[in-house]
Amino acid sequence: MELKSLSSTGVMVPEIGLGVWRYSGGVDPLRRGIELGAFLIDTAEVYGTENVVGQAIKGMRDRLFVATKVSGDHLRYDDVLRAAEASLHRLDTNFIDLYQIHWPNSSVPIQETMRAMEVLVDRGLVKYIGVSNFSVNQLREAQLAMRKYPIVSDQVLYNLNRRHIEADLLPYCQQQQVTVIAYTPLDDGRLATRSWFQQSWRMRALEQVAAAVQKTLAQVALNWCVSRPHVITIPKSNSVARVAENCHASGWRLSQEQVGFLDAAFT
Repeated sequence: MELKSLSSTGVMVPEIGLGVWRYSGGVDPLRRGIELGAFLIDTAEVYGTENVVGQAIKGMRDRLFVATKVSGDHLRYDDVLRAAEASLHRLDTNFIDLYQIHWPNSSVPIQETMRAMEVLVDRGLVKYIGVSNFSVNQLREAQLAMRKYPIVSDQVLYNLNRRHIEADLLPYCQQQQVTVIAYTPLDDGRLATRSWFQQSWRMRALEQVAAAVQKTLAQVALNWCVSRPHVITIPKSNSVARVAENCHASGWRLSQEQVGFLDAAFT
C-alpha cells in the first residue's frame, strides 16, 4: 500500500482507506483491509457504523488512523463537544485521529464550530481537524476561523464520472496542501462493472486500460483517483474479496499517458 502525507502534517496515511457509509459487512472486511495496509478507516456519527469500527479496531488501535465526522446538525459549540464524546464512546477509543465537519451549516457561525474543534485538540481527544463537502469559499472561511490548528482535509465526492472538484476545489486544496479524501470513488459501483446503461465509450476506455495493465476496472478507477497529488480514497465494500481488490489498486501506477487517456474519455 502506498502512503501519502496528510496535508503538511508529515503523518503518512494509506492512499486507499476504508469507507463505511452504508456498510453492513461486519468486522471481517475491515480487518482484511487493515491487514493489506488500509489502516485509515472513515466513519461518521450519522452512518451508524462507529460501533462496528470500534469492534474491528479492538486490540490494534495504535496501528490505525481513525476518522469520523460530526453531523451538520451538531455544529453549535456544546453540541460538537457532546458529539465527539459520543463518537469516542461508540468507537471505544480515547482519541479520534481526524474529526471532520460532515456538512457545512450556514445557520451556525463557522467560528463557533471551529472553536469547539480546536478545544477537542487541546484536550487530546482529537489529533487533526478536517471538513467534508465544503466548497472553496466554505473551506477558506473555515481556515480563516482557525486560531491554533490547520484544516488538514476536505472529504468530497470524486471519481472518473464526477469530476466537478477539478474546476476549483482540487487545485485550491493542492495549492494549500489540504488532503482531498475522495468518497464514492467507484461511483456506487458504476466504475467497477460494465452495464448496459453506461456510456459505452467511457467503459471501453476503462476496459482498454484495465487490459493493458492487467488490473480490474475498479483498480484502474481507484488508481486514476490517487494519481492526483494530495488525493486519497475511501472505497466501501461489504465483501472481504472486494476489499482486497480495492487495496490492490495501490502499489503500482498508471502511466501519464493512461491517465490522460482516461481524462479525455471521461470528460
